Amino acid sequence: MAFCHKVQYFQTKLSRCYQGKNNFTFRCGQVPLLQKNVILTKSHGWRNCTTFSSCNISSHHQRSILPRNTPLRSCESSQIRNISTSTPRTRAAAFRSDLKHCQKIVVKLGSAVITRDDECGVALGRLASIVEQVSELQQADRQMLVVTSGAVAFGKQRLQQEVMLSQSMRETLIPSNERFQSLLDPRACAAAGQSGLMSMYQSMFSQYGLTTAQVLVTKADFQHDYTRSNLRATLTELLRMKIIPIVNANDVIAPPPEADMDLHGVISIKDNDSLAARLAVEVNSDLLILLSDVDGIYSGPPEEEGSRLHDVMYPGDVVGIKFGGKSRVGLGGMESKVKSAVWTLERGCSVVIANGMKKDDVVLNIVNGRNVGTFFTETKPAGLAPDIQATRARDGGRLLQSLTPEKRAEIINRLADLLIERKEVILTANKRDLNRARMTSMAPPMVARLSLNEHKLLSLAEGLKQIAASSSDTVGRVISRTLVAEGMVLRKITVPIGVLIVIFESRPDCLPQVASLAISSANGILLKGGKEATESNKVLHSLVEEALDLHGAKDAVQLINTREQIGDLLQLEGLIDLVIPRGSNEMVSRIKKESKAIPVLGHADGICHVYIDKKADPDMAVKIVRDSKCDYPAACNAMETLLIHKNLQDTPLFDELLDMLRAEKVKIHPGPRLACSLKFGPAEAKSLKVEYSGLECAVEVVDGVNSAVDHIHKYGSSHTDVIVTEDESVANHFLESVDSACVFHNASSRFADGYRFGLGAEVGISTTRIHARGPVGVEGLLTTKWILEGTGECVQDFSQVGGKTYLHQKLPLHAEVEAEEEGEGTTTSS
Repeated sequence: MAFCHKVQYFQTKLSRCYQGKNNFTFRCGQVPLLQKNVILTKSHGWRNCTTFSSCNISSHHQRSILPRNTPLRSCESSQIRNISTSTPRTRAAAFRSDLKHCQKIVVKLGSAVITRDDECGVALGRLASIVEQVSELQQADRQMLVVTSGAVAFGKQRLQQEVMLSQSMRETLIPSNERFQSLLDPRACAAAGQSGLMSMYQSMFSQYGLTTAQVLVTKADFQHDYTRSNLRATLTELLRMKIIPIVNANDVIAPPPEADMDLHGVISIKDNDSLAARLAVEVNSDLLILLSDVDGIYSGPPEEEGSRLHDVMYPGDVVGIKFGGKSRVGLGGMESKVKSAVWTLERGCSVVIANGMKKDDVVLNIVNGRNVGTFFTETKPAGLAPDIQATRARDGGRLLQSLTPEKRAEIINRLADLLIERKEVILTANKRDLNRARMTSMAPPMVARLSLNEHKLLSLAEGLKQIAASSSDTVGRVISRTLVAEGMVLRKITVPIGVLIVIFESRPDCLPQVASLAISSANGILLKGGKEATESNKVLHSLVEEALDLHGAKDAVQLINTREQIGDLLQLEGLIDLVIPRGSNEMVSRIKKESKAIPVLGHADGICHVYIDKKADPDMAVKIVRDSKCDYPAACNAMETLLIHKNLQDTPLFDELLDMLRAEKVKIHPGPRLACSLKFGPAEAKSLKVEYSGLECAVEVVDGVNSAVDHIHKYGSSHTDVIVTEDESVANHFLESVDSACVFHNASSRFADGYRFGLGAEVGISTTRIHARGPVGVEGLLTTKWILEGTGECVQDFSQVGGKTYLHQKLPLHAEVEAEEEGEGTTTSS
């Protein structure tokens, strides 16, 4: 047949471009269909070309035409070559925090998530929750695509009654689960259940004003470029129209799962995991969420003792995983999910495997970057794994505990000296951080926190030497001694908490301070500084390691490289004993939420108040307010709200306070009461519960000390609050009534600091009501241990038969003092 006669079989919309004499190229996506009565085959020299989308047709090649119904034996998967997928537009997210920017998201609902426990019907509660989350994301201008299971289970529920009606009376009275199951063919169940499943989806999504579209696919649909092109075009158009495609494998005609015969790295469509993976790549999705009945990928079968959930998974780590069996109803199992995830990740789409059975907002939490499930990434942070770092910190902390107080003090003194000796190296690294911060337009208060200078280093070294001087009276200090009975002495002594995580933002000077407190209290510690201080933190940590190496305790202080590693550490309740976050309200709240088993010490906000009483000294009031607000406005102990007694509103002191704040370029936000009395002035404050962390503050008028206390309790954060007054009775009432970690009389709020309290430094400021409040120094990093020394006593000795009695007599803290007192008593009696 002549070449021109063959071309007429194609649709008239055929696009062609001449590349040479009698040589045509058919463009991808523009020749998706054939005439109804013909199909081209791959015979007669049409080599390595299975579609019309990317092939050259020359006039000297002959083609054969087959009738429409001729079986396509030559197009089976075993004969297909060069199958390709669409090229991803972007790389996969490196970290969980990047998932917030994902726009096109595929959510795969596993059979165990969709199906009820009896495998007959759909779990409506779970499905409704996921639909609500998907709808929320869709309405937030994300493009959502759902890959679902459940047609067989839905159909099984429908057909169950039909089967029962067809049974005889004897079969009905003597039920047999095996016979009942054998009567329900999965393909028939899928045929009966698919329409009902889609109707249910449409009904649920319509509650949120959204439209769905059904898409049924089989493995064969992915084996030909023209069918894949049609599928991709259809899905793209649906997403463009803000319609949610509901995709499912066509189980009515799908053949049973077979051995993987795919070529050139193209994943097989054997289950909905691989189907979701192929679809995610085809539509250039940013994120694939595989929901199953387990929390994620474990180091072994989840039911095995010692199996640990992987918060983050790297493709190279898959080799060492031991997989368990499949779920009660699914075809794929966890091994299939992992293979699908790795394949998808390699093609530029992020993947998270998580538990869809729980009631929490799993889909929303994943997209918001929360530590949920197992996140697949190719970006492996440098350094050791978090659990190894935690183990080394614990071992290093125990080594510190075995050292004498003098040796621990020697380490801290050496670190203080290194800060001065290496100041040029430190400041050079800090300059690189500052330059990068300015290029990213970092806010001035944050830049101030980030900045180091020679004066800061000198103050830092001085504070470290204070910590070293107090190290002799930290670990092992006797708090109480009790004579339980004759020959039995009970002691209560101080011991380290164990292993700490301290997370801080911006301020690199926190690193040597916190490290020194940990060394003094013999705690192992893992430090995570803000990424804006990366260069400074690296240099400072190297100095800490150098100082610790004096006595072989280099591993006691570990530096965490990425934020993602924090999520892993918060799951290590057997290795981590306390988390201390220092930073924004958002960060502290997130840490508290993610740390379910490890206690958290810290404060979320630093909303500090200064109350100017009617009997305040004017000069003192202006001086304290200036220092509290303007000395270091980015600090958590800076004043955020100024409260003024109503009697001062029309006095020179009131004007002087406002004039001083304006002169210091402080932006004033009047409270509701003050705003009502101002004819002209700034707009009323949007909220009185704001930590400005800059040259801004709220100003409000109150009736008196009781009103000030009520205001502080309502809007404060229990951090630091100040009263300025010459009335001692009013001052005492304020000091006793305000329930904050720090309450001052006639002193700046800026004194709420570990160094200024004489603690040498602080690991943070706690507004909680546990063992440590306010600036937390060495004392806050210690707990206690009871030591009982006896002479062979047993509990039975103190029964009626034994005859011994408890004394519970308080003894001096030191045995030497007790011996001296006993000696003096003997001399006197003689």
